[in-house]
Amino acid sequence: MESAFRTALIDWLGSDADLATSLNSIREEGPSPAPAPSLSIAASASTDWSTKTTDGREVRIAFELLDRTDELSRTSRIAERIEQRIATLAPEQPSYRVVSTQFLRSRVERRARSQRAVLLEYRFRLLSTL
Repeated sequence: MESAFRTALIDWLGSDADLATSLNSIREEGPSPAPAPSLSIAASASTDWSTKTTDGREVRIAFELLDRTDELSRTSRIAERIEQRIATLAPEQPSYRVVSTQFLRSRVERRARSQRAVLLEYRFRLLSTL
């Protein structure tokens, strides 16, 4: 369930016209070989979230947005669009349902060579529909 969800989430983000033009790469695994700005899943983990009758998973995903700019406003605008897009993911998926989506935290850091990294962490609760 976690792998299918990760793939669906990356596909959903990649299908957004604003993100597609703002980012050079949207990948499931990072770091991306494409030049910044790029988005990838930095880490994910899942735990059991089953009920008595339905299989379920709680999936935590950390996205890493890399940008190479001195303009914090551009990086912030891209991060906000990522958050908006995640919030609009359809709950009904082919083999599971997204029961809840919760933003957990973000962190922004400056790195070498004018690179800025934004980490966005979310928790998703999924129930199987099979």
